[in-house]
Amino acid sequence: MFPGATDERGAGDAARDDDSADANFVVVGAPLDVSTTFQPGTRFGPRRIRTFAEPFDDYDSRTHQHFSDLGVVDRGDVHAWDDVSAYLEYLAGTVRDAVWEEAIPLVLGGEHTVSLAGVRAVEPEVFVCLDAHLDLYDAYDGNPLSHAAVTRRILEDVDSVEEVVIFGARTGSELEWERADADDVTVVSPETVAEPSVAVSDVVDLEGRDAYLSVDIDAADPAYAPGTGTTEPFGLEPREMRGIVRAVAPHASGFDVVEVNDRDDGQAAALGGKLLREFVFTKAADGDG
Repeated sequence: MFPGATDERGAGDAARDDDSADANFVVVGAPLDVSTTFQPGTRFGPRRIRTFAEPFDDYDSRTHQHFSDLGVVDRGDVHAWDDVSAYLEYLAGTVRDAVWEEAIPLVLGGEHTVSLAGVRAVEPEVFVCLDAHLDLYDAYDGNPLSHAAVTRRILEDVDSVEEVVIFGARTGSELEWERADADDVTVVSPETVAEPSVAVSDVVDLEGRDAYLSVDIDAADPAYAPGTGTTEPFGLEPREMRGIVRAVAPHASGFDVVEVNDRDDGQAAALGGKLLREFVFTKAADGDG
């Protein structure tokens, strides 16, 4: 269970219906780990994020809120299997249950492919992600549902999405960069994010628009989050990631943190768990949580 959340793992539909009015945020684990291209292990991501969030204090001095008071429930993990298309459909249904309860889904990956299920459930106008990679392949190794193609699938398969904004991207194939030149994609480099004069609102107008926020933990420089499948140096600082999460959270109706694996001493999982909490505290303080 995510620390500070109400444990609804294994709860039946009747029990959830009784408590649904109290759920403002719903944690769903999605331990999919089938298309990782270098270091596998994202199947352990949900467990590690929950574990390494345990030492965090319940109280947030910035917003004067207690995490345990914010109506966060943890529904546990949606067990993954090899049929990715079927899994994503089932996962989207689980996430959509939270949306229908007027709660904000918080998905713990798992590889980045699970974001497609989250976006299908939320149906935002803008997909905002923090990512080292463009993930704009039409297919990677012949697989259109590869984690390396997830942003392309979101653009092409989710009708509600008008725009994608990628913070921290610093690598991609030639064809991906060509796709990124289109009007529906904005790429914000780590160097631009680091500029004090550049705000998120300068990059994307979210006023009056519904967003989905995805944090691929490899957006961080691997010095801070080595526990991920495909590390890419010269990335974002954790405080920069926190600033983006805080700026986007008031406009977001869904959130995920993905690509955490078990190949470090908990740095990636701790950062992922902390960013989830920053999202929840900010969203709740804004009055929409």
